[in-house]
Amino acid sequence: MKRLSIFTLILSLLFTACRTDVAPPDALLPIPNENQLAWQEHEQYAFIHFSINTFTDKEWGYGDEDPAIFNPTDFNAEQWVSVISQAGLKGLILTCKHHDGFCLWQSEYTEHSVKNTPFRNGKGDIVKEVSDACRKYGLFFGVYLSPWDRNSAQYASPEYITYYRNQLTELLTNYGEISEVWFDGANGGDGYYGGAREERLIDKQTYYDWQNTYTIVRRLAPRAVMFSDGGPDVRWCGNESGFIGDPNWCLLNSDTIYTGKPGIEKLLNHGSEDGTAWLPSEVDVSIRPWSWFYHTEGNDRVRTPENLMRLYLESVGRGANLLLNIPPDRRGLIHESDIKALQGWKQLRDSIFARNLAAGAKTVADTERGKSKRYAAANITDGNKDTYWATDDSIKSGSMEIDFDKAHKVSYILIQEYIRLGQRVKSFDVETWNGEAWLKAASGTTVGYKRILPVNPVETSKVRINIKDSRACPLISNVEIY
Repeated sequence: MKRLSIFTLILSLLFTACRTDVAPPDALLPIPNENQLAWQEHEQYAFIHFSINTFTDKEWGYGDEDPAIFNPTDFNAEQWVSVISQAGLKGLILTCKHHDGFCLWQSEYTEHSVKNTPFRNGKGDIVKEVSDACRKYGLFFGVYLSPWDRNSAQYASPEYITYYRNQLTELLTNYGEISEVWFDGANGGDGYYGGAREERLIDKQTYYDWQNTYTIVRRLAPRAVMFSDGGPDVRWCGNESGFIGDPNWCLLNSDTIYTGKPGIEKLLNHGSEDGTAWLPSEVDVSIRPWSWFYHTEGNDRVRTPENLMRLYLESVGRGANLLLNIPPDRRGLIHESDIKALQGWKQLRDSIFARNLAAGAKTVADTERGKSKRYAAANITDGNKDTYWATDDSIKSGSMEIDFDKAHKVSYILIQEYIRLGQRVKSFDVETWNGEAWLKAASGTTVGYKRILPVNPVETSKVRINIKDSRACPLISNVEIY
């Protein structure tokens, strides 16, 4: 009987260790939809500010510009897209119409467009050439359509909403798949307005009737996400300096936020732990500080590769996406200064993230959900985004240890949550082994889709990640060490 009991115990332990039928955690609402998950994986992409402002040396056109001055004689959409692709960016969003109302396509609803310019003898279509180039190079394409129009005589009247939606429909039906639609928060003020030359103010909360505009996008571009200050799919980061806050929650109470609402920058920069909507953040910043459109004097002010790397770590490295503005010049080309910076930044990223020390390393955790291999520590280094380490429902903390066998210099720690089931981690730290004891190397608050922590370079053979607190049982899908 005694021998049988021992045998039974061994079988029971082996069975427990191999269990795969343990139920996954319940989703912790709110959670991302499929469009938001696909958007998050884009991580970094380009913003293209190119319009009549490029030729007037202005940032905000008044709306009375003569279209005849728009003539990029060397325009080459493939040059833009190849530069962007070679920099490791995943797509671009084009300013199809900025606040001045000038349209980069042959809109049938206005004469303030490329059809009244020397470009391509009035037959050109910048939007088409750029969208075609994106498809050729395998990049996604998005559109920016300013809700404010300083050229339109209809602006601030109910008729303008129909005008705006007609132009939006043109962009969503004539240029292939659209991955992102960008709604700016600048709305209302002085302008040309068809010759009235006056100030027109609108109620930013009610004038645009955004919900019915969103319905048009859902119908015509069902795979697109929509950006504005408060969503509905992606929120602004609250600044144009290139960083998201720490913590950065992908959660927000969006019912009281609207495009252009004043005083919400801090909230947008951090999100809200108790938010009821999933609203991840996009960090929009220019490669030419404080300039969205090209200006000649900015050629010697382009950000350095090192500065671009810092922006990357403070955006993508904190769970947001990075939208980097790269403004083409009056030739219609991305300038050599910008190209050099982009190439240097790409080389930096490639060198930093060349070898993942965690790949194939031994892993162990102090607790695993249901003692099941389905939620084992090995899942954090298997390269599969659909597997994850998890704890039992009642446990909101835990430690994972990655052992390389021999010492390596460690400078960066990358952690990802399994956000399909919600954002959970509230605080964590990272420790390295010095041969005798664990030493704290870094700490953070939220993780979300991706967290990258720079640490003071240290020689170590083991790294330990301690989840200290979480909204519910933590789920970690990936850890990389460089």
